[in-house]
Amino acid sequence: MILMELKKIISSVQNICEAIASVIKVDVTIVDNHLQRIAGTGRYQDSIGRKVDENSAFGAAVKLGENFIIENPRQHEICLRCDDIQVCKEYAEVCCPIKVEEEIVGVIGLIAFDEEQKKAIVYNQYNLMRFLNKMADLISTKLVEMENTDKIKALAKELEVVLDSVDRGIIAADNEGKILRYNKKALQLLKVQTEDIYSMNIKEITGEASFSSLLKKNYPLKNRQFFYRGKKHSFRGIYDAKPISLEEKPVGFVFTFSNISDVLNTVNDLTTGTIITGFDNIIGKNDKFNNVKIEAKKAANSTSTILIQGESGTGKELFARAIHYESHRRKEPFIPINCGAIPEQLLESELFGYEEGAFTGARKGGKEGKFQLANKGTLFLDEIGDMPLHLQSKLLRVLQEKMIEKVGGKDYIPIDVRVIAATNQDLEEKVLEKSFREDLFYRINVIPINIPPLRQRGEDILILIEYLLDKCNKKLGKQVEAIDLQTIDILKGYSWPGNVRELENTIEYAVNMCNEQVIKAMHLPNRLTKKTIAFETTNPRKILPIKEVEKIEITKAIHLYKNDSKAITKAAKALGIGRATLYRKLKEYDIETVSK
Repeated sequence: MILMELKKIISSVQNICEAIASVIKVDVTIVDNHLQRIAGTGRYQDSIGRKVDENSAFGAAVKLGENFIIENPRQHEICLRCDDIQVCKEYAEVCCPIKVEEEIVGVIGLIAFDEEQKKAIVYNQYNLMRFLNKMADLISTKLVEMENTDKIKALAKELEVVLDSVDRGIIAADNEGKILRYNKKALQLLKVQTEDIYSMNIKEITGEASFSSLLKKNYPLKNRQFFYRGKKHSFRGIYDAKPISLEEKPVGFVFTFSNISDVLNTVNDLTTGTIITGFDNIIGKNDKFNNVKIEAKKAANSTSTILIQGESGTGKELFARAIHYESHRRKEPFIPINCGAIPEQLLESELFGYEEGAFTGARKGGKEGKFQLANKGTLFLDEIGDMPLHLQSKLLRVLQEKMIEKVGGKDYIPIDVRVIAATNQDLEEKVLEKSFREDLFYRINVIPINIPPLRQRGEDILILIEYLLDKCNKKLGKQVEAIDLQTIDILKGYSWPGNVRELENTIEYAVNMCNEQVIKAMHLPNRLTKKTIAFETTNPRKILPIKEVEKIEITKAIHLYKNDSKAITKAAKALGIGRATLYRKLKEYDIETVSK
């Protein structure tokens, strides 16, 4: 199938047609491989666009692919098949096929209509055919050039579509940083028009003084942060830069960049968005635990602030993620921060961000805080009880006004963030001790979620053991099938002060230590087996429920300090709990007290 069409270069074909006519002094016409006349001189000018007979000399030339001269029209073998033989007035004719890689794309035809023109054709036939062959080659070359140009244009268009589909700004620049090419995303990020971007320099965007060292070393840059200050807007971004070399000589570079918020959203999608944590993923069938899940699921549909309370290892962040995933913010960021794990002097900048020059060592362009990164999504403030008092007042203002102020900043930035706080401390006690703001406590405790400790979920221990054994087998590449009954009794009888996290660590330890198919007591950590032996030695028969033991000890402490003016304070200290917790336990167990 011939793909090249002479119609694409019809203007050039007509010019060549006229050039041949001026040299040979005869009428010239050119037809394509479909036998359509696309050029002509003299009496053929009016018939351009018409189709010639397939049984004509032109049709024969297309089929044969060879040059020939007809000196005796109406008598030549080819002429005998022509439908126009009876009306033919030609004196002589020449046909020269036009070829592109052996494919016939058309025919040059010279036609004599008198004796003088016939002599021009018949005389010196060798030189004539050489001349026509060169003209045919010229047309062929023009057609190939056009085809190549069309291919290049098509390729350029394809590349343009590809570049515009990339969700990063792309800019090509020369050695001096002058912008040469760009994609649509670059215009969107910079918020500039097409006519303006060419007047910009890449140094204006990145803030870099020079890329000369990059070009000399032919060394690419990765994940470089920058702050762009435009006439209409500014943003913080990350860029990569790769040098372009021709014959080992650096001539420029390609610069790809993104708004840092887009990068962080992508990271969030990969790190948290793919971790789909719903309430169905939180394991447990205990009634009290299930009630907590029901409460949390209802809270997910609200916009109110949530305070999750529970001992370490009970799964507070797991609940926070489930609440986020079940809410209408599920497609937005979930940003966790542990208020107790970050030094006090750094926590403020981590939460609210800082402006350039806010303090010694501040990053150029400043930094966005967790509140900005969590915009439209959820911010999880873990261990909020460890937050310093001066930050508590700033957090309260943010929750009330829904605006933040960066460290060293002068402007207020509006934010739309749902806050879920968590703690393993007794915040009510901390309020009484004046180490936690009362107004902040009530602001974050709009919806309280209290996760029961594992020791109060005895029926869940077996379920969790089965789940964790399977999880650890997959993680460690082992095939431990079960845990023997004696070991199960040890696990069920342990108080699990570290809750589910401690149970998971224990099962992982046992799977590591076990070279058999069944875990036994000897595979458990020493702390479990020692406590079991001690318990069996001191109390081999009677087992008291935890609540009963708790009630006995609280009653004992109250009676011990009943005549003291600070009975509650001293009893709470002796029991190792806060005053607020003790008051709650006294009410729960209906224990009377005289002095408070």
